[in-house]
Amino acid sequence: MTHLWVRAESRENEERVGVLPAGVAALLAAGIDVTVEESATRVVPTAEYAAVGAEIAPEGSWVDAPKDAIIFGLKELPDNGLSLRHRHIMFGHAYKGQPAGQRLLARFKAGGGALYDLEYLENEDGRRVAAFGYWAGYAGAAVSLLAFAAQQAGSPCPPVNTWASSMDMRNDVQSALNGAQPTALVIGALGRVGTGASDLCEDVGLTVTKWDMAETAHGGPFPEVLDHTLFFNCILARPGTPVFVPADTCDRPRQLRVIGDIACDPDSDFSPIKVYDHVTSWDTPVTRVCNAPPLDVMAIDNLPSLMPRESSEDFSAQLLPHLKTLGDINKGVWGRAKTYFDTHIQKVTA
Repeated sequence: MTHLWVRAESRENEERVGVLPAGVAALLAAGIDVTVEESATRVVPTAEYAAVGAEIAPEGSWVDAPKDAIIFGLKELPDNGLSLRHRHIMFGHAYKGQPAGQRLLARFKAGGGALYDLEYLENEDGRRVAAFGYWAGYAGAAVSLLAFAAQQAGSPCPPVNTWASSMDMRNDVQSALNGAQPTALVIGALGRVGTGASDLCEDVGLTVTKWDMAETAHGGPFPEVLDHTLFFNCILARPGTPVFVPADTCDRPRQLRVIGDIACDPDSDFSPIKVYDHVTSWDTPVTRVCNAPPLDVMAIDNLPSLMPRESSEDFSAQLLPHLKTLGDINKGVWGRAKTYFDTHIQKVTA
């Protein structure tokens, strides 16, 4: 019997969940056992999972779950060195040379477990089958525009917190802009992330320059990035990704005032944004990388959780058909994800 264990998220400011109660009911009907951990912060109350028949377990008890349980979460586990003996479904951020990712892989190697990385859950054509990208783009553009408005007022970008809906988020951005019309460039505009960023900008009345593969195929340089007030990077960092913002940007003439690095891989060797090297947070949404004129970088790495209800509903609907196939975890999207893991775990020496 396949056993899916939905763990509580341990990361601060993380209220999302990857499967809703209706999805749990569908999994149970398909013959998959489901355990859901208690959580004080999850956007969906634990009682709703119990009502559809899920077993309820204490928060954090996945470490003692049966070895054959498949542990399902979204964001990363605590970086505590614990050996990982289970199969885990989550966003691992482990395959692009990230230091924390290498430590995570070493923990899997020590414990004999396996990672089924949600970022690498792909269909036969290599397209991701489930992603939070649209809401990452939407929220990333919103926070970046709030940062721009604060910058123009000579104030630091204020902390952010969850919005009840995308409409509330959009209204707050429009109010903060107070009629300002900055120019915006979105790279990766045809993807989920870029579509979300473009939609938010257009929803508040901005004109957006939309680039995708055709406009970036020559590999750079890209002086047009510096000619826009805002730049949104919606391209995942991978080998061969060109540099959009070079390290010497502060020394160049530019209109650029805010970078929304929505793809947010600052510690990857393949990051296309070379003026910063760390993520930002809900408390401090931007980091200032240039002065006179200012340039701020927004690089929050859990943007969709700013709208936890809508983003969870969207992601869960995309992922549920594939969760139903967990009984045959060595095939299809799960088998392909395991191949990524097997390739990278072989490189771990620690």
